[in-house]
Amino acid sequence: MNLETIIAGIVDEMRGATDRGTVAHYIPSLAKIDPAHFGIAIVTADGETFTGGDAETGFSIQSISKVFSLTLALGKVGDRLWSRVGREPSGNAFNSIVQLEAEKGIPRNPFINAGAIVLADVNLAGYRPREAIGELVQFVRYLTGDDGIAIDETVARSEEETGERNRALAHFMKSYGVLLHAPEMVLGTYFHACSIEMNCRQLAHAGRYLMLGGRHPDGGRVVPDRRARRILSLMLTCGHYDASGDFAFRVGMPGKSGVGGGILAVVPGKASIAVWSPGLNASGNSQLGGLALERLAEATGWSVFSG
Repeated sequence: MNLETIIAGIVDEMRGATDRGTVAHYIPSLAKIDPAHFGIAIVTADGETFTGGDAETGFSIQSISKVFSLTLALGKVGDRLWSRVGREPSGNAFNSIVQLEAEKGIPRNPFINAGAIVLADVNLAGYRPREAIGELVQFVRYLTGDDGIAIDETVARSEEETGERNRALAHFMKSYGVLLHAPEMVLGTYFHACSIEMNCRQLAHAGRYLMLGGRHPDGGRVVPDRRARRILSLMLTCGHYDASGDFAFRVGMPGKSGVGGGILAVVPGKASIAVWSPGLNASGNSQLGGLALERLAEATGWSVFSG
């Protein structure tokens, strides 16, 4: 299998695609991104890195940060987390409040916005927001081995200026006692987590610990093997919002999308993959990113459902 040839073919197809989706216009800083971009990076279990397209161009990882926030939150409170957030697919839009009301303020899973706000609340315990944000950035730097990763403050300001639906979710959960801190403190942490900027190469490197059963490629252990499996299972069932089932059907890899157009996908024991194309489909997932991963799965046979 020649990954360089496979990547080159995918990049050519994606560059020629006419239906590129629509950028996230409701966040002003994301609305300015050129939808012509496409990048892909693959890190294999033996440590090789393959890239194509705009793999070195930075972008806002948005909800992909929830994977790293979940990892930190589980490290702090373990399975006690599941008394405050569920583990089931939502079947609704990522920022829906309807289901939250029906379920008395308990978010359906940690990858919808309400669930990630709970993660921010957990990770804020004992910290000021700036310290909690710093811990998350340092964790991502540790995973990637890259100290250049940082928050895009322009995106963070855009998030804060337009985040009224997320404010509603936070105050609603606070009314049920699900949030322990002041909503504005929690939201500041959440908005900044979503505003981490990475490129495809960095993001693919950040997913290596999940590819390697919880181990850091340098030899340390990030999380126990059992916890890595559980995070991957949530990525497979909940990582693409109300289109998670379709992504599992078409691609067959645990993955987490973000409205910045990125997707982190993991094939346990084989590869960590990042794709980026800023145009989104109706569910808020990268239009070409999902197609590129489908093409990659077809060409490599990489799927958790493969024999």
